[in-house]
Amino acid sequence: MPPVPVDLLLVRHGQSEWNALGRWQGQADPPLSELGRRQAAHAATALGAVDAIIASDLERAHHTAAVISEALGIGPVLVDPRLRERHAGEWQGLTRGEIEERWPGYLDEHRRPPGWEPDSDLLIRAVAAIDDVVEQVGDGTVLIITHGGLIYAVEQSFGAPFERIGNLVGRWLTVDGARRSLGERLELVDPAAASTPGQI
Repeated sequence: MPPVPVDLLLVRHGQSEWNALGRWQGQADPPLSELGRRQAAHAATALGAVDAIIASDLERAHHTAAVISEALGIGPVLVDPRLRERHAGEWQGLTRGEIEERWPGYLDEHRRPPGWEPDSDLLIRAVAAIDDVVEQVGDGTVLIITHGGLIYAVEQSFGAPFERIGNLVGRWLTVDGARRSLGERLELVDPAAASTPGQI
């Protein structure tokens, strides 16, 4: 019997307190801001039916998923640490201004600091997590609450151009056996409450 396609919606978490302050997060674990909690509540009303919800273990993603899960009555939220944001090395916790002061020219030249997790490593763990999700779920539609860096890495692996992604904006990915196809982006946030972190 041929495999059944699984539709995955990879969504960036709601605004965190560090998003609001312009601080690079990486795998640091600041909580959602008040705006981020409102964004998550609105996202639940904008979503269609989903069969499962899976999240990164970082607070900002897991809390976003929990708000949506409770509103939709779907759960429990499954947690996978491989869906974490990229480790940002020595830039974690810093603003763009602080980075420019300590590493002049790095941002403009797309250079990265010691400890930065390369795209190849990030993509390996992201794909492994996605494959396991597909195996666990079998079919249907899955909401994955993750992070901007991971979504960018997946998009770029399909040749999609870089475009900043806002909080509670997602990208469709369909897995059909060995075939994967990248779909459109989907905004789940109220335009009046939209936020797009500019750290990267």
